[in-house]
Amino acid sequence: MKNLFLVLFALLVFNISSYSQILNPGDGVRIIFYNITDNISGDYYIQQDGLLQLPFIGNIDTRNRDFKFIKSQIVTKYDSLYKNPELTVQPLLRINILGEVRNPGYYYVTDVEKITGILALAGGVTGAAASKEIYILRGDDEIELNVSELTAKGNTAADFGLRSGDRIFVPRSFWADASQYAIIFSGIAVLSTVIALLIR
Repeated sequence: MKNLFLVLFALLVFNISSYSQILNPGDGVRIIFYNITDNISGDYYIQQDGLLQLPFIGNIDTRNRDFKFIKSQIVTKYDSLYKNPELTVQPLLRINILGEVRNPGYYYVTDVEKITGILALAGGVTGAAASKEIYILRGDDEIELNVSELTAKGNTAADFGLRSGDRIFVPRSFWADASQYAIIFSGIAVLSTVIALLIR
């Protein structure tokens, strides 16, 4: 029983740690102050050397550190500078949105964005999209998202495990291609009928 408990505990720790968010050069943080008059709120991006330069507190080293640690460093340093600052710190993940969206390309996404908001960044899906079959492409892995469930529950990017560098792919609907084939076949049928009438 004791060994079973240790195994379950190890699995729990592994699952929790696997969701830690790593920020890479090109990613960033969004800082919003609610009770500070200094113009600090904004988006700040990680340089190629892994350093994140922030107003008044200097550089934060993001190399080999997850977002929770980076956030705690930012909050602690601003807390030592201001008296009881009220602020939020969100990760800005650079992702690539591909497939049947109106404006495919790279976008910055916070961990509180919902799937509908993420797709809206790329102008929304096209009429030919299979919008219920969206995938996250991560290296060689292909992760299918249950869009109906995500929309119903309002799950955020953090909830479905979006990571820096992910590609969100919206495939083309089978029916979109099928309708094109139907038009082609109809055209062939009409042409065949015309040819048959001319031959008579």
